[in-house]
Amino acid sequence: MAKVYDVPADVLIGRLASILKNEDIPAPSWIPFVKTGAHADKPPQDRDWWHTRCASIMRKIYLNGPIGINALRNDYGGGKPSGYGAAHHKDAGGAIIRNAIQGLEKLGYLEKVEKKGRIISKQGMQKLDRLATDILKELITEKPELKIYR
Repeated sequence: MAKVYDVPADVLIGRLASILKNEDIPAPSWIPFVKTGAHADKPPQDRDWWHTRCASIMRKIYLNGPIGINALRNDYGGGKPSGYGAAHHKDAGGAIIRNAIQGLEKLGYLEKVEKKGRIISKQGMQKLDRLATDILKELITEKPELKIYR
């Protein structure tokens, strides 16, 4: 069985986002109007960015868990130019990450560890590993040399 480490991140996140869209993860009403953080100039142009962010957070917690909200804010933040000097790092918005994590917890994919952050639940790990296995099987049909990762 393949793991999340064995497949490309963009393919996994795209597929997981489409699955989460069908699983009724609640998106807040303010999603079309909000920027992703102080470093961003405009809101995301992709209409389905909420599900993509939820899938990305789920993958990141799988890889780095237990991880807290502030660490995720730091990861999703970016540089904001300040005059003629170099850009300074600004954290991402916390409400987006908190609402995404709470939605994933309601679906049973994440669990809270006291004083440490969130980890992936057994159900979430199974979902991601099955998805990674399906993606790897499709990649093997395109490139047979990837059989060693099976």
